[in-house]
Amino acid sequence: MVKKTVLLATALVLVFVVSTGVVNAQSARDYISIVGSSTVYPFATVVAEQFGKTTRYKTPKIESTGSGGGLKLFCAGVGVEHPDITNASRRIKQSEIDKCRNNGVTEIVEVKIGYDGIVLANSKKAKPMKLSRKDIFLALAKEVPDPRGGEKLVVNPYRTWKDVNPSLPNIKIEFLGPPPTSGTRDAFVELAMEGGAKKFGWIKAMKKKDKKRYKAIAHTIREDGAYVEAGENDNLIVQKLAANPNAIGIFGFSFLDQNTDKIQGSFVDGVQPAFEAIAAGDYPVSRPLFFYVKKAHIGVIPGMEGYLSEFTSEKAWGPDGYLADKGMIPMPDAERHKYRADVTKLRVITALK
Repeated sequence: MVKKTVLLATALVLVFVVSTGVVNAQSARDYISIVGSSTVYPFATVVAEQFGKTTRYKTPKIESTGSGGGLKLFCAGVGVEHPDITNASRRIKQSEIDKCRNNGVTEIVEVKIGYDGIVLANSKKAKPMKLSRKDIFLALAKEVPDPRGGEKLVVNPYRTWKDVNPSLPNIKIEFLGPPPTSGTRDAFVELAMEGGAKKFGWIKAMKKKDKKRYKAIAHTIREDGAYVEAGENDNLIVQKLAANPNAIGIFGFSFLDQNTDKIQGSFVDGVQPAFEAIAAGDYPVSRPLFFYVKKAHIGVIPGMEGYLSEFTSEKAWGPDGYLADKGMIPMPDAERHKYRADVTKLRVITALK
């Protein structure tokens, strides 16, 4: 009789979960599920391993899906079949908040964790590149200003770096970079390519007149083979650069920091990517890093509070923390205290300002 009662209760719980999508303690996973950015992945992995070693909880499982891919999975719903946390190398978009809300994910905690530089790197077998954001735009944009002059766009005619700028080497333009689902790519086109597009006054003026056209010009990468999508595995890009000294890879600073024996960062507008330059705001292609937490899963999925506490501790994200040793640029004191307080109070975001 007792056995039948237990089986009936279990069946009722399952029916409740399936019919309502509500997470509850009896249906919870025994580990934290994390998806998202390949740039944040190595930092989250270090925290997860530390958390797993020093607590009674299982080490969280982390997948590198890209920022956009992670937010899509995160926003799909509430319940054990959906991730608890998603990492992002850009801030969540209002459209993603709306999608989350439509799928029942109504309470999201935003955690800014630090800063990162987007690196353009090449093999140490070659000379370091010295590029401007204008050079980067002209090398990579699908359409560029007509080299013959005038306020007219043409399909990108440049094949070598010397074509772009006579002071650059006479080698083929070859990029290995992230796919459209990557937050690194989102930030790269906004900071580097758009930054270069603005060097042309008539394109910059277009932003006020025709924002959609302006964005299409500044953000669209050429599709003729000069840019090769190398997936979400930044370590693979590093390996390919070692094998091809003429290619340039695009990824987060931490991958340069961990592979300085093989690759070197390109100068951008006269500044080389270095920890100090990014922290000081001098390196022009840098961005904040985040992760997002599903509040409905806290208190249900074991260990979530502890993981958040570990990540936002001074020993992890502080100036002398183990994440700085891995290449993450710590936030200033005031920002760390602000986001630590947000995590402690589980303050949710509603709409972007």
